[in-house]
Amino acid sequence: MIRKITIDDKEYPKNLRNIYNPPKVLYVNGTLLEQDEMAVALVGSRRASMYGLEMCEKLAYELAIRGVTVVSGMARGIDSAAHKGALKAKGRTIAVLGSGHDNIYPPENKKLYHEIVKIGAVITEFESDVPPLPENFPQRNRIISGLSLGVVVVEAAKNSGALITANFAAEQGRTVFAVPGKISSITSAGTNELIKDGARLVQSVDDILDELSLSEIEPAVGEKKDEIEERIAKKTKAYIYNSLTDDERKIYKALSEEPTYIDEVLDKSGLSPTKASKAILNLELKSLIQELPGKQFMRKER
Repeated sequence: MIRKITIDDKEYPKNLRNIYNPPKVLYVNGTLLEQDEMAVALVGSRRASMYGLEMCEKLAYELAIRGVTVVSGMARGIDSAAHKGALKAKGRTIAVLGSGHDNIYPPENKKLYHEIVKIGAVITEFESDVPPLPENFPQRNRIISGLSLGVVVVEAAKNSGALITANFAAEQGRTVFAVPGKISSITSAGTNELIKDGARLVQSVDDILDELSLSEIEPAVGEKKDEIEERIAKKTKAYIYNSLTDDERKIYKALSEEPTYIDEVLDKSGLSPTKASKAILNLELKSLIQELPGKQFMRKER
């Protein structure tokens, strides 16, 4: 059920209330909880690469499984991957629309909209009949950053709207993070530029957690801490393995914690050199394996 809350209501998000020019009214479908103060936004290109989508979904999953609320804009590409990662972890996620609730945009995300409502919230400052006008989205972006302690730009071209969110985050005193990409990639030009300008470089979820002091949302010590960390590690490993392609799984199975020569990898996997090279590169990008001198490969400790 969609309800209207004002800036004076107790349910109004505390992080958002403290920014410059917060929305006076929010239209909410779902639930807003006190724990949502521990939130991180993941944003980026609508025309994301496979690398960007995989990195975003993985980061969102690993944040959500630790109790961090994932915030994004439910747009195509990176935003959708952020929400999906949080949903897979059965964690909290909040989507911010650039339209009213009667005009879900993009239309193909209607199913995602209803999945988010069940486990988190979809919010907007626009009344239900407002269409997704272009001028609404920069305005929407200040809410995404305002809800969050930090904003992670996963993949963005130089003119990407995600950079507007990063600018809002900086103005609001939030920490800006960026995931590096290939220097030849158009969709990583914006993120690489952010890093040059001082954004925190993200290689793993720990870079975000440590910077925002979110490593222990539920403080634990001794055996309990070890048990929690082991459970998270197992779930994360299972999630990553399930996201691999068939070829990537064949390569991963062919390797162990001991160095293996490429000829043996090809023999065990049954893949052609071309297919194996592509799978190996993808596994290296996912930080699952590493190459050693002499064309040897081994699984990477996580």
